[in-house]
Amino acid sequence: MSAEYADHRLAVVGAGVMGTNITALALGHGVPVVLVDVDEAVLSRAREIVRQKLRHAQLMGVLPDRPPGQLVTSMSLGDVADATVVIEAVTELPETKAKALAGISAEVRPGTLLISNTSCIPIDELACSVLRPDDLAGVHFMNPSYLIKSVEVIRGPRTGDRTMQAVAGLLECLGRKGLVVRDAPGFVINRLLHPLINTAAMVVEEGTASAEVVDGLLEGCLGHSTGPLRTADLIGLDNLVDSLNVLYERTGEDCCRPCELLLEKVRAGHLGRKSGRGFYDYGKVAS
Repeated sequence: MSAEYADHRLAVVGAGVMGTNITALALGHGVPVVLVDVDEAVLSRAREIVRQKLRHAQLMGVLPDRPPGQLVTSMSLGDVADATVVIEAVTELPETKAKALAGISAEVRPGTLLISNTSCIPIDELACSVLRPDDLAGVHFMNPSYLIKSVEVIRGPRTGDRTMQAVAGLLECLGRKGLVVRDAPGFVINRLLHPLINTAAMVVEEGTASAEVVDGLLEGCLGHSTGPLRTADLIGLDNLVDSLNVLYERTGEDCCRPCELLLEKVRAGHLGRKSGRGFYDYGKVAS
């Protein structure tokens, strides 16, 4: 770790799937983390999930040889005040993210790096909620964050040069490679991936093929590592529907309107790996 970034103090707001992923990645690279959420039960579960992810990362041999960072959990947004970097990882709803970012911005010192892990919401739209828009950038970590080396970095129209330099330094500290894209709904990854998943779900809904066959064809013929529907279960079907709604509202494209099968699964609580059942049955609630 370079001396310039050895003293990072990271705060993560939102202890869901991506919040715990990012936390485990940072801790595994020796960076202390304050993980903030509004629900103590969520934080209690998150502490165990982070431990599991760190064990898995260690078994996979993907962490550097350094002591892990310290994890502190909190229900107070005020505890982000001393962070050098704050990553927002709350639910993919524009109003929820805007509220979280506004609260974070009010707590931190000027010049603190603010990152949104949004999947689809344009960074310039979120920048309207912070006091200093030039401090905000998007960094779209993948799941599982401790295994996937590349991340999508989104530069909004108001993102400052110093902020982009700080993002690059953080990613170097975390052993990630940032690929910078311009601001747009869904950016690159989810502008391509989410409509693909939605179409794959439509194929299953129409009875053309089962989820296993759809995934098998994309894996075997096109080289996808997991297939779109297993990927959907990993993302969380509720998160996927929220992101598709963001894309549909901002592009008007029918391929982004969540299909009925996805909506039915969300209404039934079949959210993917985190609930134990989605397009596939995982037998128990997965971490």
